[in-house]
Amino acid sequence: MPRNTSINSVLIIGSGPIVIGQACEFDYSGSQAALSLKEEGISVSIINSNPATIMTDKVVADHVYLLPLTVESIEQILKESQIDAVLPTMGGQTALNLCIEASNRGIWEKYNVRVIGVDVAAIEKTENREEFRQLMVDIGVGVANSKIANSFLEGKEAAQLIGFPLVIRPSYTLAGTGGGFVHKKEEFDAALNRGLHASPTHEVLVEQAVLGWKEFELELLRDTNDNVIIICTIENFDPMGIHTGDSITVAPGMTLSDKCYQDMRNQAIKMMRSIGNFAGGCNVQFSVNPENEEIIAIEINPRVSRSSALASKATGYPIAKIAAKLAIGYNLDELQNQITKTTSAYFEPTLDYVIVKVPRFNFDKFKGANKELGLQMKAVGEVMAIGRTFIEALQKAAQSLETGRAGLGADGRQSRNLEEIMYSLEHPSADRLFHIKDAFELGVPLESIRKATLIDKWFLVQIQELVQLEVELRRYQLNNIPRDFFMTLKQKGYSDVQIAWLLGNTNEDEVYARRKELGINRVYKMVDTCAAEFPAHTPYYYSTFEEENESIASDRKKIIVLGSGPNRIGQGIEFDYSCVHGLLAAKECGYEAIMVNCNPETVSTDFNMADKLYFEPVFWEHVREIIELEKPVGVIVQLGGQTALKMAERLEEIGVKIIGTSFTDMDLAEDRGRFSDLLKELNIPYPKYGVATSAEEAIKVANEVGYPVLVRPSYVLGGQGMSIVINDEDLEKAVVNLLKNLPGNHILIDHFLDRAEEAESDSISDGDDVHIIGMMEHIEPAGIHSGDSSAVLPPFSLTQAVQDKMEEYSIKLAKALNVRGLLNIQFAIKNDNVFVIEANPRASRTVPFIAKAYDVPYINIATKVMLGENKLSDFTIERKLQGYAIKEPVFSFSKFPEVDKQLGPEMKSTGEAIRFIKDLQDPHFRELYSTKSMFLNAQ
Repeated sequence: MPRNTSINSVLIIGSGPIVIGQACEFDYSGSQAALSLKEEGISVSIINSNPATIMTDKVVADHVYLLPLTVESIEQILKESQIDAVLPTMGGQTALNLCIEASNRGIWEKYNVRVIGVDVAAIEKTENREEFRQLMVDIGVGVANSKIANSFLEGKEAAQLIGFPLVIRPSYTLAGTGGGFVHKKEEFDAALNRGLHASPTHEVLVEQAVLGWKEFELELLRDTNDNVIIICTIENFDPMGIHTGDSITVAPGMTLSDKCYQDMRNQAIKMMRSIGNFAGGCNVQFSVNPENEEIIAIEINPRVSRSSALASKATGYPIAKIAAKLAIGYNLDELQNQITKTTSAYFEPTLDYVIVKVPRFNFDKFKGANKELGLQMKAVGEVMAIGRTFIEALQKAAQSLETGRAGLGADGRQSRNLEEIMYSLEHPSADRLFHIKDAFELGVPLESIRKATLIDKWFLVQIQELVQLEVELRRYQLNNIPRDFFMTLKQKGYSDVQIAWLLGNTNEDEVYARRKELGINRVYKMVDTCAAEFPAHTPYYYSTFEEENESIASDRKKIIVLGSGPNRIGQGIEFDYSCVHGLLAAKECGYEAIMVNCNPETVSTDFNMADKLYFEPVFWEHVREIIELEKPVGVIVQLGGQTALKMAERLEEIGVKIIGTSFTDMDLAEDRGRFSDLLKELNIPYPKYGVATSAEEAIKVANEVGYPVLVRPSYVLGGQGMSIVINDEDLEKAVVNLLKNLPGNHILIDHFLDRAEEAESDSISDGDDVHIIGMMEHIEPAGIHSGDSSAVLPPFSLTQAVQDKMEEYSIKLAKALNVRGLLNIQFAIKNDNVFVIEANPRASRTVPFIAKAYDVPYINIATKVMLGENKLSDFTIERKLQGYAIKEPVFSFSKFPEVDKQLGPEMKSTGEAIRFIKDLQDPHFRELYSTKSMFLNAQ
């Protein structure tokens, strides 16, 4: 049937700040759903407290409410606005839980608001472990033997009945929080207590552990006519026992028999039809016994999930967009396939390529954390790669991770410690994938690796074949590698860096030049959802090594925007926000806007966002060949964080224009030694400093500048490796550790301004004029990373003289660094003296916050200035903030209860929220400010 015309306004509930287990995939889903509803003439309102997202932008919704995600906030919106329906399925578990709470308190009924996209009763059925288990039994779907427990005694009785090993699954929690495996009786009491306390309803499911079974996910859509389609089948590389968010995943499924696959499809459809009468999206997880292909259901989520974003990018089928239209009454056969434009949305995508998702971890930020993976998700982000084969996609994913790997091994970072490797295979952590390859290289038999990991043999054989290829490659020199064999290596995903390392007597550029001589070029294939059965109109591409190239470069003037890669602590969703606005601004200026990124969770990798999307690693070899094909006017590196910025030098070397601030000037700001020399020249105060390349030099410098000192490496983001030390012994340890992890790096030793206040400014410069976007005062003192500190806009206690100095220094530095675009400067203030700590001529995590607080599209303005299309004087900038805005960091320490939670110079927060206050008497502000007073007045 056509859409329900009684629905004219919809409220979408967001997911709040980024935390481990609920990241920017919901920004993507929420943004897509909002745009989909607006297409239908529906007024869209969004509630979300995350300032760093596109979802909370005026380009997405008609009304944005940057409010805490509470029932009180919901009621405030419903009082102010006429809302016909609420869509809670785009904001993860946070949105669903809030929807249930509002329903239980009668809010939806009171304001005559209908819940669409899901049945509230369905949420209860799926989240309540006992109800879900009973429902599966009733409809004839297999489940693991289990028992519900609401008390410690009930849990003990359940364990005795089922036997070990067990899984504890708390009800109504996100990303496995509070859950885990219990292998021995002695571990059970503590695990049960943890699970009961994690559940808001004090309820856990004590369940038989099916360790070693395979795990699969299916993404489904259903319409009001009860038509159901399977959008994507995703297979976990890792067996049961590792949270799916921490597992490597593959689509389509690689190791399923057709019989098992059809059985799984039928069960998934039966499950979706059993959980209420609603139209929308759904995620179902299954476990399969590798011995006899027995299937059991793990869970069903009646909402878009982390995997929905992955499935959308994997297939090209916009799940959230279609789910939103189904929620307002459309049927699948009434909607158009967004890719072909000629067939309906009532079809199941067909893939003629393979996608691999690999999670990104940040254990380096959580010293002392238990790195072993289990039921509680620990990954902070993920990458997706597309290839013609599993192994090509896997190597591309390894290149995308931003961990310094050139692929799956063959890059000089292999482990040769057999004991360490075998332990890693049995106790999975972030490095297990690489250790599988290391084990093969050391001659460990395939069957031994299979027994240790319980990973399907098919996957292991693919990795083993790489080792055999590498043995053969070592027989050659660069000038005599047969063309066919060279082509095979590239088709297996080997980067030029890996080939150079394996040959041992050459470098990346020479390998690149040699394969070009042989005519071995990267070509681009279209992601078309239908294996080329119908013509596709979507400019969405991945690379491989074949003959035919499907990406035809136009003769338009082009701009390439380099994305930020996987989310991690220090570089999060705020850079994707910046990239999206960069694309929109470039298009507005008449450029063909081309995006390069590998993060499946983001809005920037939505195929509708750029004129052309390359879903590729932001890795030099890939970026270089895209530039060679497209021949852009220039490349924007300023918006993609450190990932994009670190390519600036190589781009300059090959003659590619960097849009905005030049590499030379960016490098001057990044090189802390040269930057301090510039400050001295400009007569701008800065802490005494020195540069060292060894522990001996560092001690000498520290004694000259005076303890305490801040120790940090050059060219890093998020305060990586920073520490404050007070004596020679601690300094030596810190420097040795830094040089071990970042060999060859220059170590900066700054005198630390103890008990100083910290503030920062963001500005835009067009080369002549400088506009201060905003100045913020931190609540926490200097010494705590700015990303971990609450910041208030505008400053609340800095004197006008201090603010004038901050503005003066910002303008001086913008001009001295020849900034074209954005500049972030951090200051320390002590006894009303203003010191400059650092300057970053690029997008920062604070610009989206300021843009939302003042309601000004600053990234859009900055991009047009960078492109040279506008001067600052062309814009009329009107700030709308009344009172103050507070940026508050959010942490995910609950995932790592064993780590030190003390904040310092290295960033630990995973996200942030925004809060508006009318004045400084606000109770929330007073509570935050008391922390600052305590620090600054400490004796």
